[in-house]
Amino acid sequence: MEQKLYTITVYSENHVGLLTLISNIFTRRFINIESLTVSASKMKGVHKFTITCVTDSHSIEKLIKQIEKKIDVLKAYYYTDDEIISREIALFKVSTDVLLNNNMIEGLVSKYNVKVLEVNNLYTVIEKTGGQSEIQQLFEELESLGILQFVRSGCVSITRSKYERFSDFLASREEEL
Repeated sequence: MEQKLYTITVYSENHVGLLTLISNIFTRRFINIESLTVSASKMKGVHKFTITCVTDSHSIEKLIKQIEKKIDVLKAYYYTDDEIISREIALFKVSTDVLLNNNMIEGLVSKYNVKVLEVNNLYTVIEKTGGQSEIQQLFEELESLGILQFVRSGCVSITRSKYERFSDFLASREEEL
């Protein structure tokens, strides 16, 4: 089966240990988590996990079913790239001398739409928000100059549909009561 990148969203109550339970499901199925972020959602008391992984369509369906079996999980969904809008943030620390000697700052700002967060005699910190491939391109360009430090966040995403599927799920539960 064809392997591709999936983005999983998991809605849950905010309870200690749930992240471990969810990550164990991936481990048991030998699926590597590519990125993971957790934050509050628009609904009070509900947290949203955004997890990306590479797997096949059969495995992702089984994975979602296993995640939903966890008591604190309210609902889980999976999406392909064409169904969501996603972003990451990356911070690069590069030698200020290298950037100035190569006259690169203006070019980086215009080509990659980066923000310069801090400049001092020793280093310059650059922020890039964008898709995974955009950040990777910038990384490769800066790598030849010598990156002093680099960090990137996990993926955050929202669906392309007007309404969030979780809102529909909650509405249907209200009707059942």
